[in-house]
Amino acid sequence: MTFVVGEDCIKCKHTDCVEVCPVDCFYEGPNFLVIHPDECIDCALCEPECPVEAIFSEDELPEDQQVFLELNAELAEIWPNITEMKEAPADAEEWAGKPGKLQYLER
Repeated sequence: MTFVVGEDCIKCKHTDCVEVCPVDCFYEGPNFLVIHPDECIDCALCEPECPVEAIFSEDELPEDQQVFLELNAELAEIWPNITEMKEAPADAEEWAGKPGKLQYLER
């Protein structure tokens, strides 16, 4: 099993989660983070660290976000690894909780 970064991370991209990951399985895109499913050890340390609650256990991923399971796997193969916390985008709070952000995902 793996953890999955969902839609709420798009344009928020807080990186609190990456610092607690013991296996460095986070990867960073322009405005979104993903978890590499083959590297995640299902420790659950990242989930409570996300201030916008964008991280889900694979078996608790909402039905309307199932596409993110595939997106995390796909994008983790091409994006660079991130292991240290960075500042969130300046407008992250404006995007927090907004629905329909998949259209804004930058690859």
